[in-house]
Amino acid sequence: MTRITSFSAVNGFPREEIDLANWRTRPYSFWSFRHVSEMVRSARIGSGGGAALPAPVDNPELLSRRASPGASASVLDLLTLSQADSFIVSKNGSIVCEWHATGVDREDPHLVFSISKSITALVAGLLQDQGMLDPSATVGSIVPEAAKSAYADATVQQLLDMRVSLDFDESYLSQEAYARYRRAMSWNPPSPEGKDQAMLAFLCGLQKAAHAHGGLHTYLSPNSDMLGIVLERLTGERFPDLCSRLLWRPLGATADAFITVDPEGAPRTAGGVSCRPHDLLALGQMLVDGGMAQGRRIVSERWIADMRQNGDEDAWARGSQAVFLTHGRYRNNWYQVGGGSNAFLAAGIHGQFLYCDPDTGTVIACTSSQHEPQDDARDKALLGLFATLSRDA
Repeated sequence: MTRITSFSAVNGFPREEIDLANWRTRPYSFWSFRHVSEMVRSARIGSGGGAALPAPVDNPELLSRRASPGASASVLDLLTLSQADSFIVSKNGSIVCEWHATGVDREDPHLVFSISKSITALVAGLLQDQGMLDPSATVGSIVPEAAKSAYADATVQQLLDMRVSLDFDESYLSQEAYARYRRAMSWNPPSPEGKDQAMLAFLCGLQKAAHAHGGLHTYLSPNSDMLGIVLERLTGERFPDLCSRLLWRPLGATADAFITVDPEGAPRTAGGVSCRPHDLLALGQMLVDGGMAQGRRIVSERWIADMRQNGDEDAWARGSQAVFLTHGRYRNNWYQVGGGSNAFLAAGIHGQFLYCDPDTGTVIACTSSQHEPQDDARDKALLGLFATLSRDA
């Protein structure tokens, strides 16, 4: 009898080499970001059967262009350097370029990290339009367990705008606060002591920083996980089911999406959604089309106008992410480019982007498996590429 010494290899290494300690680093992330439900328990965001994927659109001419004026690198060079996995560009509702890295199946879902925040904010906006969510309500009035935390008197709108005063360090490689946070969401190996908290207990243990709520833009992911819990408490419905009913099915998604959950079933609404890049593109197209998809209204014009126009420029300029967008704003968990541009976007670490320019009818979905969680130079280069393609594609 032949003794099996290793499971089937994936991308050149044995599957059993990938675990919770290394799944977010290269080379493993190239595989694991498309197979997150094998790494972390996940719930399904149903599509209702799924529409057919559109036919692939090759565009070697676009991929061979310079990535931006004066650049020596081509579009394809930049995507390769940025460890991109999938890249899709649409213009006025029609895909003009679709590219995937070697080894990526176009049907694969991909972890979109903090684009999850933007998806969650859309669900919150839908509930607001239905009269079920009051953005001025305090978190403590909805989640009583938060009564002794920083969130007790923070409003839902402050969660959405990242203007909560929170004593938390958003350092992705930290072995302290962020590592405990990741253990709470089941993204890291359990601590040897076995005393890890689940998500709600972790969030309800966070305290205020020295300043008051409503001040500078301070990007802190726990705010969006608390938002997911708020939405579940208000509706009595699990977030994956809520997102499916209000957004994913009406959007006409081509496949189910997934969201990671903690041991108690709490959804990682700050960063745990996986979906096909085509469905991410469809979400951006819906917003560029004024909230319409499949011949029906999904998101209100009121919410889109609020998201696009009401970010606080001063709070952004003096906040924690000003280097990301020089003239930017942030509203309802979406970024506005500013500086004369009407483009807006959702973004996640390790190179995830959904870029929308309503003035040129351009939508760009880019998913990646970058080794480093955050690389400002690569982010700037990709944003430059997106702006260039919006003008010229």
